[in-house]
Amino acid sequence: MKRRLPAIFYNPITLFGMTWALVMFILTLVLIAMDLFGGFSNNYSGIITYLILPSLMFFGVFIGIIGLIRARKKQKKGEIPEELPIIDLNKPKHRATVTSVAVGGLVLMALSGFGSYKGYEYTETVQFCGTTCHSLMEPEYTAYQASPHARVTCAGCHIGSGVDYYVKSKLSGSYQVYSTIFNKYERPIKTPIANLRPAKETCEQCHWPKKFFAEKLLTHNYYLSDEQNSEVSLSMLIKIGGGDGNEAQGIHAHMYLNSTMTYIASDYERQNIPYVEMKDKSGKVTIYRDPEAKFTDADIAKGERRTVDCIDCHNRPTHIFNPPDRSVNKALSSGAIDKTIPEIKSKAVEVLNASYKTPVEATDKIATELKKYYQETYADFMKEGAGKLDAAIKAVQGIYRQNFFPIMKTDWRSHYDNLDHMHNNGCFRCHNDRLKTDTGKVISKNCNTCHKFVEIKKDGVVKSDYKGLAFDHPMDVGDEWKTTPCKDCHGPEQPEEPEPAAK
Repeated sequence: MKRRLPAIFYNPITLFGMTWALVMFILTLVLIAMDLFGGFSNNYSGIITYLILPSLMFFGVFIGIIGLIRARKKQKKGEIPEELPIIDLNKPKHRATVTSVAVGGLVLMALSGFGSYKGYEYTETVQFCGTTCHSLMEPEYTAYQASPHARVTCAGCHIGSGVDYYVKSKLSGSYQVYSTIFNKYERPIKTPIANLRPAKETCEQCHWPKKFFAEKLLTHNYYLSDEQNSEVSLSMLIKIGGGDGNEAQGIHAHMYLNSTMTYIASDYERQNIPYVEMKDKSGKVTIYRDPEAKFTDADIAKGERRTVDCIDCHNRPTHIFNPPDRSVNKALSSGAIDKTIPEIKSKAVEVLNASYKTPVEATDKIATELKKYYQETYADFMKEGAGKLDAAIKAVQGIYRQNFFPIMKTDWRSHYDNLDHMHNNGCFRCHNDRLKTDTGKVISKNCNTCHKFVEIKKDGVVKSDYKGLAFDHPMDVGDEWKTTPCKDCHGPEQPEEPEPAAK
């Protein structure tokens, strides 16, 4: 057979590499055609088509080049005849060969460009982020699907637009791939995320604090842990504020609307804040420190100083793991759990907070424990209410699957929610009366600083006043709520010790 290429191409390594690359190229073409005309229903098909097969194809090309380099060295030693191809475009065969090579090269370049773009596009999809590493990302992906940002892509918040953070994210992703393959990842995933892109470049592309004004009405429906599941409703006006310059007001004035506020935390999770500094538009600096904290000037000098932005309060805007009482309150309010089932609020919260090793074990024990309790304690109710209990059990099991992930050690107790000062420190990280200036001025923890109660429904009595009402605790605890942080009663029973701040 007449050889059309120089002799150095005809060596086993190059022939193997080019054959391998050709096979991968054909497989890629077939799968791309399947995706274009039929679409993939399996997430891993996209990984194979746009990431794995192209990589294997170029690996074959690389092997072929290695063979050419080895053959060239042999040629210089005289082991292979040295000859160059003679191209005569006057000959039909030569023209056909050159045309075939040129067209093939253009097709390869076009398909490589298309495949590279599709590969880039695919790695930006929610399916790739959420389901490729299923066990690792299951909690985040599950919570994301039920979140207020369920229609915003992962890349939209974690990467944003532009090349710089795209490159940073892929470099970070390389380590994440390594940690997944070799089972090196943390359980639960550590938060807050280091080097997260500033909120001005992500959140504020949709949310615009300068255009927010006035107050927002928010109503909470609570159900007490008594036999009647007594209902209490609290409506409040949240002083979100907003505006710009002299008009800046409310909660959003914490940011950079008319002042710059920075802080230093003493722990990695940013829950303990012994130092806050505020600089107003005139340049005046006010410093608040916690005299009870063992946080020296040296600690301040080496600590991480953060400028307050959206994420410092809205730290779980998407991956929200709700506490059981909040989820059960919502289920009772919506009718997913029947309010007439005696003690269902307290028993549902109890079985949700119990310890389980796997989701399957949790599903089984939730059903077993609830049925056993009601059969033993409320036999009369079960004669006609068994169907209501079965529906309630399904709802409670659904709450568990949405918010508890024992394999990843992830639930409401493992991730702090800074918007929630009932189960976590939240606002009270700074608003605690401990942070003071040298003159004794404190960052107040008065409830009316951020919101005011305008309607309270309790024991069948409705109180309303737009100017504001005194807080009335749903349960009779006297004045204890005035001095005891909410989380001491409603938070985790045994909170873990905070990790030292990253240096």
